[in-house]
Order: sequence, then structure tokens, then C-alpha cells
Amino acid sequence: MSDVKIRFGISFGSSVAELPHVVDRLESAGVDSLWFSELVYTPAVDPFAGMAYTLGRTERLKVGTSVAVLPGRNPVLVAKTLASLAALGPKRVLPAFGLRPASEAEWNLFPVPDGQRAVVFDEAVEVVRALLTGDEVTFAGRFFALTAASLGIRPPTPVDIWLGGSAPAAFRRVGRLADGWLGSFLTPGEARVARESIELAAAEAGRVIEPDHFGLSLAVADGGLPDAVVAGVRARRPDADPADLVAGGWQQLHAQLDGLIAAGLSKFVIRPLGETPADEFIDRFIDELLPRQN
Repeated sequence: MSDVKIRFGISFGSSVAELPHVVDRLESAGVDSLWFSELVYTPAVDPFAGMAYTLGRTERLKVGTSVAVLPGRNPVLVAKTLASLAALGPKRVLPAFGLRPASEAEWNLFPVPDGQRAVVFDEAVEVVRALLTGDEVTFAGRFFALTAASLGIRPPTPVDIWLGGSAPAAFRRVGRLADGWLGSFLTPGEARVARESIELAAAEAGRVIEPDHFGLSLAVADGGLPDAVVAGVRARRPDADPADLVAGGWQQLHAQLDGLIAAGLSKFVIRPLGETPADEFIDRFIDELLPRQN
């Protein structure tokens, strides 16, 4: 892993009111990236609006989605948005897409035909990737069809498409279709299996995923895990120790990172768990994690 870049980004679910201050602090501190989640029924800024605002306000800070939902969006419009962002902020746009929102209350906001979400996802990824090359695209799928379509924008540098997911089907999709993987809620041992599964699926498809394109989203509390969080983790993953999945403090986060880096992961999106003030979390993030970058 010595030649692989270890990088840490922050995900806040920032509101409109706090975003300008957060962006300015991260830019001035030299933080690698700011990530926006798909949280429709919350005060969090829309991912694509947040990325555009941040790119316009900064010169170095990268922006990503952790993760945005792709099935249920028109992939041509998604590709146009990403191409525009990448032209305005070259090398600073890091899109990661998932199958559906984290909140079940938002599932109906991204409609697809019953039982076809995975197939729609696959086709949408292919369409977005093809259009981002800037070439004319002809595509004939079950759900999308294009004839000599071009966005009229060729990003100055390629835009890598990362996918989320923590199930075997997701790993196969990443290997077949994506440039990288941003998982969540996995132990270091499970993350190693995920990486190996993705690499195998890529090899079977005649592809290679770059070794520094494997990452994980992680949450860290300050002062231990609240009982409600422990109960929620145990309900979702009764087979795992909650401390292996969610960090109750920064020391515990470092232990998780040690295992994940040893498992071949190198990109991490860190979010606060609880009501830690933004400035306090940013200060701790800078002190704890920037020294771990290489």
C-alpha cells in the first residue's frame, strides 16, 4: 500500500446555512474532499447543488456524492450535470452512486418498474459512463435508447464513476461497470472480501479497477456509542460487533482504519455521529486524520 494514496474526506449532511462556513474551513485547512449524501427529507443540501456551490467557492477542495441515487433519474441528465461540473472543476468531481435512498420514506422519489431496479441501475451506469467520454453514443437497452447522442461537453479529464453497495451483487456490478467502490457498514475482513470480489468480477469482464479506488464511509462518535445506535447496529447486523462497524471515538476509528488499510482500502469518507458542532468535528478531523495521509 506504500504507493497508494491514503485520503480522507468529510461528509456532514450540511444545511444551506452552514455550508459556506464548512466549505471555507475545509478549503483553508487542505482537507481532501467534501461529500454530499442523498437526504431529501432533511435540511441537507442536494448533492448536485452542493457540489456546484463548493466548486464555485473553492480552488482545490474535491466534491463527491456519498452516495447519490441513480436508478429513477434520467442518466442522460445525470451525465450532463456531471460533465458540466467536471468541466468547471477539473479533477475535483467524485460521483458515487447507489441503488436506492437510505431512508425508506424516500424510495418512491426514484421510481423504476417493479423488480427492475438492478437492471435499470446497470443500464444507467453504462449510459452515464459512455456520455462522459464526450463521444457520440448509440445505446439500445431495455429502458434507455440513444442514437448518436452527444452532450456537447467533453470533460478535460476523465470522470471516474464509483458505486456503493455492500452485497455480492453490488460487488459484481462494480467490477463489471464502475471505476471504483465506496462501501459502508463493513468490517475490515468483509471489506477485504469485497475488494477481492470486485477485482475478480473486473478480471472476468476484462477490466481492472485501480488499486487506490476502493473506499468506505465511516461514522465516528465522540464519547462512546449511544445506546440507540448500538441497538440499531445490532438489529441490522446481529452477526457483528457494533464497535467493528461504527466508531465510538477517534481511537476506535484509528483501529478500524488500520484494519481497512491492511485490507487494501485507501479512500475514506468520515461523518460525525451525534450532535458534534461542525467546527469541533473539523478541528478533530484535521488533527487526527490529515497526518495519516501520505
